[in-house]
Amino acid sequence: MSQQESEPRDGASGVADDKPDDLPSSEVTKGAEHAPHRAMFRAMGYDDEDLSSPMVGVANPAADITPCNVHLDDLADEAYEGVDETGGMPIEFGTITISDAISMGTEGMKASLISREVIADSVELVSFGERMDGLVVIGGCDKNMPGMMMAAIRTDLPSVFLYGGSIMPGEHDGRDITIQNVFEGVGAVADGDMTEDELYEMEQQACPGAGSCGGMFTANTMASISEAIGFAPLGSASPPAEDESRYEEARRAGELATAVVEARRRPSDFLTRESFENAIALQVAIGGSTNAVLHLLAMAAEAGVDLDIEDFNEISKRTPKIADLQPGGEKVMNDLHQVGGVPVVLNALYEANLLHGEALTVTGETMGEALEAYDPPAIEDVDADYLYTVDEPKNEQGAIRILTGNLAPEGAVIKISGEEYRRHEGPVRIFDEESEAMRYVQEGEVDSGDVIGIRNEGPRGGPGMREMLGVTSAVAGQGHADDVALFTDGRFSGATRGFSIGHVAPEAFVGGPIAALEDGDTITIDVDELELSVDLSDEEIEARLEDYEPEPNYESGVLAKYHRDFGSAANGAVTNPGAKWD
Repeated sequence: MSQQESEPRDGASGVADDKPDDLPSSEVTKGAEHAPHRAMFRAMGYDDEDLSSPMVGVANPAADITPCNVHLDDLADEAYEGVDETGGMPIEFGTITISDAISMGTEGMKASLISREVIADSVELVSFGERMDGLVVIGGCDKNMPGMMMAAIRTDLPSVFLYGGSIMPGEHDGRDITIQNVFEGVGAVADGDMTEDELYEMEQQACPGAGSCGGMFTANTMASISEAIGFAPLGSASPPAEDESRYEEARRAGELATAVVEARRRPSDFLTRESFENAIALQVAIGGSTNAVLHLLAMAAEAGVDLDIEDFNEISKRTPKIADLQPGGEKVMNDLHQVGGVPVVLNALYEANLLHGEALTVTGETMGEALEAYDPPAIEDVDADYLYTVDEPKNEQGAIRILTGNLAPEGAVIKISGEEYRRHEGPVRIFDEESEAMRYVQEGEVDSGDVIGIRNEGPRGGPGMREMLGVTSAVAGQGHADDVALFTDGRFSGATRGFSIGHVAPEAFVGGPIAALEDGDTITIDVDELELSVDLSDEEIEARLEDYEPEPNYESGVLAKYHRDFGSAANGAVTNPGAKWD
């Protein structure tokens, strides 16, 4: 926004005369007939120079309800200045967020995935209604990232993604800890392995300031993917939330947004099948969150890119896991930042011909050109025992698997953190919602070899596909991360570890086989065979489902609306009726 008063004009018709007609903002800034529109802008301090410039929206989900977003106003200010200083007209506007960590384990967690859709809808609406020319879309908590990128895809406005950055690890008893440790501490207390006083001390120390959860959980996974898919410049995902370099990235995003508008470089120009394959390759190489499967499928559906859930198996099969970060390992995003950030992993994949180097990015460079210009250190030159080479990886295959079988005909998602635990078979203890399963675990009923199933938590049945970090962490905290299996038609948190299978589709509410299960049915989980099955014939499943007529949990309000609109998890749980998901 210009600091000087504009020179008075003889008439209004000269304002923004040079603005190209293909910029949507010309509809509200150019010509005498738009004097009333300009008058509204002038009330907010914009002048003739601003009104003659490209209008770049800064979509900001700042809020005091989560440390992930509490600092985003300051980042938005830097992005705003970056737009302004490079000749754009910045306009900041807000949208919602939900704190996944705070709502975890409560009825409120049903709002989490819905917030992805509301963010996408609201940013799309503001951009459409106010005739924006471009966007800086900012993300902090988990669903911000896909929601913001989905909005940019829908509008197809020149857009740059900006991550809010991750929290620094806390310290307890001389070791780094994150929120994952606190969730697992709840299970340890229930099992008698930790005192409530020690858990209280951990609670006070785990989250020392602003930023998203520090491990390679959903927020950091999607932020990393923003680089791999081309929505953000290389090196922009890893600076911590409270580091000065995070604010430099924010200003750079604003500057880049103006350049992207000038070049008319739209998401449809660089989002291709190849860029989505690059994103998946990174996800499986870093052991990223299972939630990224859902979000990448949704983003591809919005972009009209042909991506199938089985593609994750194909890419994981050819891409080794070369980073061992939390929740499977011990290190966090800040550790990766210290040795060069996400481009270190991308470069290793690129040099092994496991990335599409020709895929375009928001900067106008190809991925290969961007990596060669960035010149990150090679993994073998980095002093980090949690990073591996492609030739000598942590695991020969990537971390994500899609399981199918008569229990999940449309697929289910598991993340493999090691090579040792590959098959599980046993009788199921089935629960009709998360809270029932949590009580069972907290009461100490879990034994080695158990199979816990949780249904009616899918996109429509929940609605909203609750994440279940409370249950999985309680199981892990009791020492059963590697010998108890869990599966659900809901989701597991990016911080979940162990033998946990989510996104079972079709979900129970629409008559998926998971709805037919009874206590004692034998479940087979085989990672090598990519199998999730129950020892029932098709006829037995069909007979059990014959009189199955579930009632929705909500009859009115926003949850009822999204119960009606959500699609299958196998297709990203999209709600946009125009999205290409079949």
